[in-house]
Amino acid sequence: MSAFTKKYTNGEITIVWNAELCEHSGTCFRNLPQVFDLRVNPWIRPENANSQAIVDVVRRCPSGALSIEGDGDTRV
Repeated sequence: MSAFTKKYTNGEITIVWNAELCEHSGTCFRNLPQVFDLRVNPWIRPENANSQAIVDVVRRCPSGALSIEGDGDTRV
């Protein structure tokens, strides 16, 4: 895991963020601001939405900077 990779969990799924890949498109923030919000620390708060909503938004990340650990394209 890179020094620029962080993990965030809600106990059911784990979001992996690779800062080196992030293009800052804002897709995550626009689609799920209660989880992805750069104005707060930590900026990813997976406890603020259900796991399926998070998976759906993470899969739309255009750069691949966001992923779900162990996600084998199986719905939560």
